Amino acid sequence: MDVRQMIESITREILQSMSIPQEKKPKWLFIFCDSTAHEAFTDQFIALQNHGICHDILFLDGETSSWLGMHRIECAGAGKIIATDEYAPAPLELPKEYDGIVIPEIDLDNAARVVAGLKGSIKAEIIFSALVLGKPVLVGEDVPGIKRSDRRCLKTLSLPGPYQKLFQRHVNDMKELGIEFAAQKGLADAIIRKNRASLPNHEPVSGGQQPVTAKLLTADWVRAQSEFTEDRLVLRQGAIVSPLAMDLLKEKGVAVHYVR
Repeated sequence: MDVRQMIESITREILQSMSIPQEKKPKWLFIFCDSTAHEAFTDQFIALQNHGICHDILFLDGETSSWLGMHRIECAGAGKIIATDEYAPAPLELPKEYDGIVIPEIDLDNAARVVAGLKGSIKAEIIFSALVLGKPVLVGEDVPGIKRSDRRCLKTLSLPGPYQKLFQRHVNDMKELGIEFAAQKGLADAIIRKNRASLPNHEPVSGGQQPVTAKLLTADWVRAQSEFTEDRLVLRQGAIVSPLAMDLLKEKGVAVHYVR
């Protein structure tokens, strides 16, 4: 074997053995009423991206059908779930792939289904599945409770008084089920807070400061920290800090210390 080839082969083996595992980024699913409803959320998507949080968008084109990328997903009522192509998941399966579900706008019909534990619509089935799996569900709180399509058809922007009271009762019941509500403009902030709260827990050590238990610190992790209370970051021995993360820490004036 040529010496160069041998050196290249050895180098490849060393690099493969030293490869750093990629950190799994959190990913949330946004469910919008139609293909234009997401346009007002562009800034929020940028904020999520800047904090290392991924997202997918699912567009509804009816109560029982939707589009996730190129895949058309359909539901046909309780006990009769179908996917329209072999690669498209059923609505009940979607929450498995995400850290949380975001529904910027919910209406009286879907709210009633959720509270009653009924399925039959994309939103109701996904919320049901997410709650059963223990996944967080965020819903916009500043919504009129009437579908976008109904508003266009009926030329009205709100429900009549009795329906408004009924919708509010459903909202209160959904909160008891564990569904969280936030202003539409603050949905991204709510996701960022939840993601920050789910970061690796700290363990007490001598000296007062607690070490971060993560084995790999990336630049996204550093950016996700709003501020560092001290000028040092304590890590367990063996933890790896990516070069870009180290540069960001230096810019913030934070030194890295290792403990056993």
